[in-house]
Amino acid sequence: MNRRSGREAASFESMINTLKSVRRAVLRALKSRTYSEQAEAFAEALSQRTPPNGPVAAPGALEASFDAHVEGPGIWKWRHYFPIYEAHLNRFRGERLNLMEIGIFSGGSLPMWRQHLGPGCRVIGVDIEPACRAYAADGVDIFIGDQADAGFWAETLAQLPPLNVVIDDGGHKAHQQIASFESILPAMAPGGVYLCEDLHQRGNGFVHYLMALSDHLNAGQISRRTTPPGTTSATSGPAKWIASIHFYPYMAVIQRTSSPPENWVSEKHGTQWEPFLQ
Repeated sequence: MNRRSGREAASFESMINTLKSVRRAVLRALKSRTYSEQAEAFAEALSQRTPPNGPVAAPGALEASFDAHVEGPGIWKWRHYFPIYEAHLNRFRGERLNLMEIGIFSGGSLPMWRQHLGPGCRVIGVDIEPACRAYAADGVDIFIGDQADAGFWAETLAQLPPLNVVIDDGGHKAHQQIASFESILPAMAPGGVYLCEDLHQRGNGFVHYLMALSDHLNAGQISRRTTPPGTTSATSGPAKWIASIHFYPYMAVIQRTSSPPENWVSEKHGTQWEPFLQ
């Protein structure tokens, strides 16, 4: 084979590999669309039915504190957020921690977090409005800047210890939420919790961003292992940082890993196994 025919063969092989990649991408897109259509149909079916009622939980301590706050700096929260807050944040009560809230508005929620979590909670408020500096207090620090500005985050985070909790109740635009999340997550303390609020309406940009990111948590090549018997898979890069992503009405919660896992391992325990699956 002469040099020219060798180049042509390599070019042809490259073209075939490209076409195969395109085919796989198209098939994945079609399958994804099919699943999306099925989800839409199921959502419509659920909308036509009325779910049965179960027991209603009593308000937690944080919600009771919100209800008791009738004067002073304003707090504006969706009521269904409070059980979510308590489910993810109550493990920090009584601990020393650093909590950041993006979006100060009328300042009432800054002391609310400290009252609920305890005096060991240092609260950092962030807002683009300079007038919000007035809400600085004992245990409450204020930083003024644009949450969509990576430069602001680099400068601010360099002055702070690792954050245990971040609550994004800021500008509510996807590009702002993404810029904040991508800047802050690597600087968070292991085991930290990142909450993003007010993800209203279908087609929300930050929800789509998180759904795409969540797909990487399932990436990996599964292989069999013999000691102990079972299977193993190397974790993806994002899975070393993100333990879980939770979706709620109008809110998403991202749990930072406590210790980056290197592998997922499934183990087979027992001595009796059915012959149809080995």
